[in-house]
Amino acid sequence: MESLDNIMERIESPLAFASGDSYNRISLIKNLGTVMTSLLRQMEAGIRRDGDRSPRQNELDRLLAMLLELFDGYDALTPERKKDRLARANGHLSELKTILHDAPTTARNSGQTTGPRTEGNAPDLLSRSIQFIQGVGPRIAALLARKNLSTIEELLYFLPRRYEDRRTISRIAETVPGIRQTVVGRITRADSRFYGRRRIFEVIVNDGSGILKAKWFKGREAFLRGAFKPEARVILAGEITGFPFDREMIHPDFEILNDQDDQLLHFKRIVPVYSETEGLHQKTLRRILWKVVRDFAHLVQSPIPDEICRKRGLIEIREAVRQVHFPGNDQKMDLYLEMRSDAHRRLIYDEFFFFQLGMALRKRGEVLEQGIPFRTNGEMVRRFYGLLPFTLTAAQQRVISEIEQDMASIRCMSRLLQGDVGCGKTAVAMAAMVTACENGHQAAIMAPTEILAEQHYRNLRVWAEQLGLRIELLTGGIKTTDKRELLNRIQNGGIDLVVGTHALIQEGVAFHSLGLVVIDEQHRFGVVQRAALRKKGPVPDVLVMTATPIPRTLAMTVYGDLDVSVIDEMPPGKKPVRTKVFSEAQRTRVYEIIHREVEKGNQVFIVYPLVEASENLDLKDATRMAEHLRNEIFPDCRVGLVHGRMKGKEKERVMNDFSNKMINILVSTTVIEVGIDIPEASLMVIEHAERFGLSQLHQLRGRVGRGDTPSFCILLTGDTMPHRGGDTLPQGVPIARKRLRIMEQTNDGFRIAEEDLAIRGPGEFMGTRQSGLPDFRIASVVRDGRILGEARADAFTLVEDDPLLENPDHLALREVLLHRWRGRLAMAKTG
Repeated sequence: MESLDNIMERIESPLAFASGDSYNRISLIKNLGTVMTSLLRQMEAGIRRDGDRSPRQNELDRLLAMLLELFDGYDALTPERKKDRLARANGHLSELKTILHDAPTTARNSGQTTGPRTEGNAPDLLSRSIQFIQGVGPRIAALLARKNLSTIEELLYFLPRRYEDRRTISRIAETVPGIRQTVVGRITRADSRFYGRRRIFEVIVNDGSGILKAKWFKGREAFLRGAFKPEARVILAGEITGFPFDREMIHPDFEILNDQDDQLLHFKRIVPVYSETEGLHQKTLRRILWKVVRDFAHLVQSPIPDEICRKRGLIEIREAVRQVHFPGNDQKMDLYLEMRSDAHRRLIYDEFFFFQLGMALRKRGEVLEQGIPFRTNGEMVRRFYGLLPFTLTAAQQRVISEIEQDMASIRCMSRLLQGDVGCGKTAVAMAAMVTACENGHQAAIMAPTEILAEQHYRNLRVWAEQLGLRIELLTGGIKTTDKRELLNRIQNGGIDLVVGTHALIQEGVAFHSLGLVVIDEQHRFGVVQRAALRKKGPVPDVLVMTATPIPRTLAMTVYGDLDVSVIDEMPPGKKPVRTKVFSEAQRTRVYEIIHREVEKGNQVFIVYPLVEASENLDLKDATRMAEHLRNEIFPDCRVGLVHGRMKGKEKERVMNDFSNKMINILVSTTVIEVGIDIPEASLMVIEHAERFGLSQLHQLRGRVGRGDTPSFCILLTGDTMPHRGGDTLPQGVPIARKRLRIMEQTNDGFRIAEEDLAIRGPGEFMGTRQSGLPDFRIASVVRDGRILGEARADAFTLVEDDPLLENPDHLALREVLLHRWRGRLAMAKTG
């Protein structure tokens, strides 16, 4: 019988294998199967009974069947399809080599060896250093480390950032204008030239059929001069221009080739293009990834149940890893460029599924955690409703009902309350806090700033005192003696409702019986801070509130273990705030509008991005501009100033003066971004509006329009924000202009949040450092919302049926979950 090594060597020689006839190829594969089956039986002798088929034997049969299928009709294929089939066959051969790894070693030492280069189980192998890969030494490993790539598994999930369609290489003479095409030729000249006063780096390429000029108008000349050498072969990909006189490509993608380059890897296929780092170029990266995918893709594990994969139409995970790096020539290019291919979809689903599985398990654990069963809709709560000067909207009533159901149950409440600016979240939260207090427990509400905490205290105190509830304010600015007495009263149960800032979570703050925690403007607090407040009671219910609407997809990830309530209805009669963008050239007009509002008896906010002038930023600042406005622009008006560096009592005095109409114009920084309630304020002017994010602009706008007075918001832009479409734009201006245009178009906070997420991405939107936003390798909550919803539904259904993953079919899920997400799931915990 022919040795296994000899068969492998013959099959792994693509030219020799391809040149043989069909009969010989099929015979060789069948011979391979016979030898491996015989060897496998020797290795498992004494372990399996006669007639039994081991999992390795089943896998061996599957791979042999796939090899036979690949070479069915092979001779009739085009050369390109043949190369693609050979490449896929090479991957299957690598899998065949590792089938014997974990089996007993008796037969492996008998002389018939497979010569595998790796040993051990799959997770251990994938966690090995990249230096284990042939051709990756210390220098390349150090370069890859710059991209946070240190293990084989990390390389497998280092996906191409785009793809080049090199299945068809066009002859230069046959290129068509206006279409992106790929050409290959030799460089005949590469140097800088002047066209008028403009310096351009130009490369002339000849492929024997014609000549093409590649041009770069700015930057990187030293790099380009070093890359393009006469007589070198180059691939150029880009849109053809310059007809009818010259064929040109402007700033094309390019790759310098050596004559020895593997044609199968760089030509005649859909070619992956990876994110580079200095000193490590495409061809090197592609060769490394080719070896990694060939030798290790078959080790990737994802034990998602078969019924889920069938229901969602998911391809096998190992095949997905292969295809996403090196797509077959029959794949659709546009699906890969948009990350919508079957391969991408499988990997995205996989990542979402395991994250949502962790969320579902944690939520299930909290369901099992025994909380306080409150009596709801008591006499005190009904009295509170009677104190309200308005009728609750249907949305408020629905959300109160959802909260009451949670509070009445034995499990701990963990609920996110979303609502746009001015929808009435505070009244809903107060109803929950009254319920906790009526049941003999304490309630605490934590706000991100002293100004907001003080406002909550003023508003809630009016209701609390009429209900006979004892309410106090705890902030960092309280004197030591007063604070000591206050802490004693909190600990002894002498206070029912505590309003505070971060001071609530400081060491030394202890509650007598904390039953409900309300966290306002949750995005301002870190994960650790939220958890610290929850620990102030044995098992308090938690209500997390935000006036910054969170898009549905983001809520499913960052707050995937929370139930979500949404107040999606505004109080009747609430008028939208009209918004308009003004340029710096229109400043005089803006000042006229401000003066007119003050003359009507209304009040005005003017917000600046900085407290004081900065040497590095050419921006107006609140401190200097308050003085300028007070002395030179509005000498007949009372102009106040508030910012975050002021002491608590000073800020409180200014805000009280503004609330009591002793100040007409309040100059501020974003310290007034959330919660400030001044019903007579009718105009918000935001200076350097292009510097703010959409959600922040929406929050600032929400400080006006809180009364019956028609209200306006002026977005005043700096000199760098031209409004004529043809102007040359500084970096970032198009995005800034898009933000401002959205603000003019809508007052809908949820639409604004979706747009903001699309523009900024989830990390910047949430503030990744504090948010607990999971670190997805491939998936995007912005792009892949539908897949996220599917994965969440499947993961939660599975945990509902098997809460502890005890089903034998689910044991592997637990192992993979711990391996992939250890440490990261904990950081996504909310409270």
